[in-house]
Amino acid sequence: MAEEKKAAPQQKVAVKKTDEKLKFFARVKKWFRDMKSELKKVVWPTPKQTMKNTGVALVVIVVCAIVLWGFDSAAQATVKALINIFA
Repeated sequence: MAEEKKAAPQQKVAVKKTDEKLKFFARVKKWFRDMKSELKKVVWPTPKQTMKNTGVALVVIVVCAIVLWGFDSAAQATVKALINIFA
């Protein structure tokens, strides 16, 4: 029969906890430090990708505006026709 392997006991790492809340300026300093470290992890788009994404966004906005204008015009014509029929 196969022998079962015994798992090595896991060691617990002590986490240093402070009972006191950090003072205001210490928290602000920590927040900026954390923000700076997170911004270093960001993968920024190239200028070419930015221009392409901007172009796509503008095209979508124009298409949506045209569709909304079409629906608005159709609704306006419908209301005017109904007013002319019943007036």
